[in-house]
Amino acid sequence: MLGFTPALEKLVERFRLLPGVGYKSAVRMAFSVLQMSDEDARAFSEAIVGAKEKIGRCKICCDISETEVCAVCADPARDEKIICVVESPKDVLAIEKVNHFHGLYHVLWGLLDPMEGVGPDELCVKELLSRLGDGKVEEVIIATNPSIEGEATAMYLSRLLKPFNVKTTRLAYGLPAGGELEYADELTLFKALEGRREI
Repeated sequence: MLGFTPALEKLVERFRLLPGVGYKSAVRMAFSVLQMSDEDARAFSEAIVGAKEKIGRCKICCDISETEVCAVCADPARDEKIICVVESPKDVLAIEKVNHFHGLYHVLWGLLDPMEGVGPDELCVKELLSRLGDGKVEEVIIATNPSIEGEATAMYLSRLLKPFNVKTTRLAYGLPAGGELEYADELTLFKALEGRREI
């Protein structure tokens, strides 16, 4: 039976590495690339390489940034007394879309998940604690997803934060258990921020 050429098979396998992309979707994407002009295909590959080379992490909040300090941390209009802790950069974007939260962020880059070998050392926890030393922060909002891992991470962080005498709150979710922030609509996120509770 005739199969794909080695180059096409390799391209399909690369697309399959993306989260949520199955074999059929990867094949469709690969054929879409083949149908691009040489110029568009080159621009596509340069965009991928450029993103990998230029995007790093903010040295303060660990969010993605093309500069040493991200735009949010560098903005003097942001309220530095409140830090919202999230799992990933996608959650920062979701909350920013609400246009209601004006504090700072901290990105953990994951959740505690012992079954997958993810412990505190794999997350940006030390960086969070180092931000609390100067006494400027008055509240930390833990905005992890309402999953088992999200709740475990929230409880772990709340215990770590106790000695810092900061108010520690958790979003009051209008989300179903197991839901994810990045898929929530603006109103749901607005209500969750408004109804956050101390933990």
